[in-house]
Amino acid sequence: MNKTPWHSRLALSLAVLLPVYFAIAALGTKFGLWGWQTGLLFLTIKVGPILLGTVALIALVSLVVSLIRKPKAGWLLSLVALLVPVGIFGTLAYVRSLTADIPPIHDIATDVEDPPVFSQATLDIRSAEEANPLNDYRVPLGELEMWAEIDTPLADQSHAQVIGQAYPDLASLPLGSASEAEAVAAVVAAMEDLGFADVRSGESADRVEGVAETFWFGFKDDVVARIDDRQIDFRSVSRVGVSDLGANAARISKLRDAVAARLNR
Repeated sequence: MNKTPWHSRLALSLAVLLPVYFAIAALGTKFGLWGWQTGLLFLTIKVGPILLGTVALIALVSLVVSLIRKPKAGWLLSLVALLVPVGIFGTLAYVRSLTADIPPIHDIATDVEDPPVFSQATLDIRSAEEANPLNDYRVPLGELEMWAEIDTPLADQSHAQVIGQAYPDLASLPLGSASEAEAVAAVVAAMEDLGFADVRSGESADRVEGVAETFWFGFKDDVVARIDDRQIDFRSVSRVGVSDLGANAARISKLRDAVAARLNR
């Protein structure tokens, strides 16, 4: 009976630990064990590729050794171990290709001329957490500190221009025959059904706010809906990070559709 080589078992063990490592990096951020800079920028983006490459190299060497040495035992384990980091690399490359054309902003609204504003309570929370500033939609990105080193043509474009070009389908939701009270109720119900936290509408009769949180890293985005001029406008802003990879626009689109369904629009 052929005994599985130690290097094949080692390669497979390391490969199995890779998803565990990335899960710990993400969930540790979510539950406050370390900051998002550590969890995402260091553990995931900086250290992650090094670990993937190291495990892939170990698995490849193990596979070659297993195939050269008779009786060629353990090659299947080595192959599986190699496919794990290669698969992760491939998945990341695919996701990157899908988001390559998404502009590096994190503040999206359906009304770019007069974006909905957040309540003082939300502003206080963002300030306490040292969240991203809420920038003037009319100012070119290159004039804002966060995008000071961005290249043209984005450097010459404002949030309003970038949003209009990147997300032309985002639009206000007309109330139609619904009353403003019905619109507020529809927004509250939609936010709650979509899993938003801290959904509230009592601070202003024409505004509903909530907090969306990502599953893995626990990144929080503040969302506000403004009911005014017989229409509903939405805004979603990330608390941390430069680019949202399209998450805020997708969230607004999903929330808009959910509200429209409740208003039979």
